Amino acid sequence: MVRAVLLSLLPLLFCGHAVGQNVQPTKIRVRGVELHYVEQGRGELLILLHGGQGDYRSWGPQLEALSCHYRVVSYSRRYNYPNNNPLTANYRSAYTEADDLAALIRKLGLGRAHLVGTSIGAFTALVLAVKHPAMVRSLVLAEPPVLRWAKDDPAGEALYRGFITNMWEPAAAAFKAGDDQQAMRILVDGFAGAGRFDALPPEGRAVAMRNSRYFKAATLSSDPFPDLSKDKVKRLSAPVLIVAGEHTLELNKFVNEELARLLPEAERETIPRAGHGSARENPEAFNQAVLKFLAKQRP
Repeated sequence: MVRAVLLSLLPLLFCGHAVGQNVQPTKIRVRGVELHYVEQGRGELLILLHGGQGDYRSWGPQLEALSCHYRVVSYSRRYNYPNNNPLTANYRSAYTEADDLAALIRKLGLGRAHLVGTSIGAFTALVLAVKHPAMVRSLVLAEPPVLRWAKDDPAGEALYRGFITNMWEPAAAAFKAGDDQQAMRILVDGFAGAGRFDALPPEGRAVAMRNSRYFKAATLSSDPFPDLSKDKVKRLSAPVLIVAGEHTLELNKFVNEELARLLPEAERETIPRAGHGSARENPEAFNQAVLKFLAKQRP
């Protein structure tokens, strides 16, 4: 086992130079929407699911490290760059995204996959595993926002209400007023700290704005944080790694703890010097945690 883990970490040292840096995405249509994806590597399938502020490009460091041993697919969810899909009134966040992912897997004939997701991407992976367990080999879940679970506990309810009142509802109001930049300022500062949006370099701010349509869809949705049956989650049989950023929001920590309670056999990793976006904020530590976990899943 030790040898397998060491071998899994070799890509971090020797593989980056072999991976293309400017791969152009492929566009396909599923369920009436367009999705863009890139694919690299060979071996067992591994699908990367980005968070709200990201897109298929967000996983550059992971694509380099993981494609040495896996066939890695990184795709942009329906409202993220460069997809051009109309906003719909019946958008249900992770459930809609999970149905898109299932359709993508079927259309490309991908078969069973390891799923690595962060934030809403992790929630999407979790919903897919509950609805279509035969599609999933393993799950790496970095802070899935199953926020409805927090409402089952007084402390969690207070955290949830603070999140909705101080971040989610003000962002929704800004989107409704047509001020998308102010909406993204509220969200980025809420997740990463006051002043973070204005401190972004021009390209970083452009990336956030190019992916603002997801947050517009989510904040204006009648069900942005749908419930997920705890009983069904308990019955998951796929191996799971639960990931948290050392400095993430207390609400995210609360949901991660509930997920760990439901899945007592799951492994856990805390990524140092990182918040909610741990894969982006400390990619080396994130990649090491993922590769170590995946090495254990090999026959």
